[in-house]
Amino acid sequence: MLIVIAFVVLAFDLVTKIAVVHFVAPGRPIEIIGDVVTLRLVRNPGAAFSMATGMTWLLTIVAVCVVIAVIRIGRTLRSLWWAIGLGLVLGGALGNLIDRFFRSPGPLQGHVVDFVSVGWWPVFNVADSSIVCGAILLVVVSLLGFEPNGERASSKKDVANSGAAERK
Repeated sequence: MLIVIAFVVLAFDLVTKIAVVHFVAPGRPIEIIGDVVTLRLVRNPGAAFSMATGMTWLLTIVAVCVVIAVIRIGRTLRSLWWAIGLGLVLGGALGNLIDRFFRSPGPLQGHVVDFVSVGWWPVFNVADSSIVCGAILLVVVSLLGFEPNGERASSKKDVANSGAAERK
């Protein structure tokens, strides 16, 4: 499931970026819902909200590490919710990583294509949305006590507590 979700997110991200680069001229946004939601081509050298713009190479290395970590964790997953969350993060990370490697100005320094502009929020792309949604899902799943191995943290505590109660 993790690989399927990551592949779908990556494909959708790549297709939308290719379309936006082809159809949206820089500095000439296309209105979708008035001026609240627009398609606006922006090439982002930094991280989210254009932070760390001078550290593109470092962001690339961090993204590679995230991809490796997700793949390693993914091999041991037994939870559907964790697979979905990590699949969203992996697909998004790969989408932006492809930009970092293959877009100008060059490898490890490529600028990410951002294009969705909603109100006052910074411009973002499908990969960014996927990473954020996946991270939120992982936080919620963790708070609800679901473990990556498919067990529920509260059920482990309940078993331990019932065992202690039986010994008394």
